[in-house]
Amino acid sequence: MSIIDHEFYDDDFEFAHAADEKLVDRNYSATSYAKDVWNNFRKNKGALIGAVVIFIIVVMAIIGPSMNEYTYKQIHGGQECLVPRIPVLEKLGIFDGYHNGENQYAAKEVPDTYYWFGTDTQGRDIWTRVWSGTRVSLIIALAAVVIDIVIGMVYGLISGFFGGMVDSVMQRFAEILNGIPTLVIVTLLGMVLPAGITSIIFALMLTGWIGMERIARAQVLKVKEQEFVLASRTLGAGKLRIIFSEILPNILGQVIVTSMFSIPNAIFLEAYLSFLGLGVPAPMASLGSLVSDGYKSMTTFPHILIIPVIVMAVLMLCFNLFADGLRDAFDPKMINK
Repeated sequence: MSIIDHEFYDDDFEFAHAADEKLVDRNYSATSYAKDVWNNFRKNKGALIGAVVIFIIVVMAIIGPSMNEYTYKQIHGGQECLVPRIPVLEKLGIFDGYHNGENQYAAKEVPDTYYWFGTDTQGRDIWTRVWSGTRVSLIIALAAVVIDIVIGMVYGLISGFFGGMVDSVMQRFAEILNGIPTLVIVTLLGMVLPAGITSIIFALMLTGWIGMERIARAQVLKVKEQEFVLASRTLGAGKLRIIFSEILPNILGQVIVTSMFSIPNAIFLEAYLSFLGLGVPAPMASLGSLVSDGYKSMTTFPHILIIPVIVMAVLMLCFNLFADGLRDAFDPKMINK
């Protein structure tokens, strides 16, 4: 007998669940978007390590310069180019103040003195200068993020949403600014502004936000034609409400990721300008100026160069790892690629 000819009765079937029972997926319970982002982020071990190292470096930039009695500009005559010496580790035969088989601290008649990172060619404590310089680099990095979000994101939102002639004019203006070399801008600003952090931040305000603007504009062009934006417009929502209440929340993940990637770029820009002599003025320290100073003594006293290079490289690498983890967390499709 075929299935078509079979006769079914009411008791042949029963409901799997009661009519008033709430059904929840037993394997994947409903979670918020923020929790999904966190769950995806913590699976990336490199990003977690990067976040922890960034936190440690930020803490050291805050408290490091005050952990000893020296200042970043204090010169100690007769104590130039001392190698690192650390109280506990010197008993293990490392960081014991010896250079070329000679105890430099005993030779310079300062046997009870300790410089954890050594001293530079002018007798200044490198430990204090490195963490003071890290503080300067982090200030510039924070300024880059604020500029990206305040100028770049808003500029891209307006340009992408309104389109047409507004978009064309705004993009041509951004292209003109982007065509001016950053080195030229900083040099010109140095003629009218005090050299150092101020001129670098102004240079970032002029051209540093263009990358964020392009990302924000591209995301707006992709989102603004979707159904939820059309529904909001149909219900009578104003343009500003649509931009900041409908479009912005849907592109915020990409904006955050882009702003994180701008941090190592800003740190490298400061180091590059300081290496060329256009960064912070002496005796103020930054990672770039420390690298520039250490480069001159690289062959004879390499610790003056190696220590700030390691701190800067680790800082930039960890920010890249952290930003990469955020990108994967906000876009789970990237995880398996």
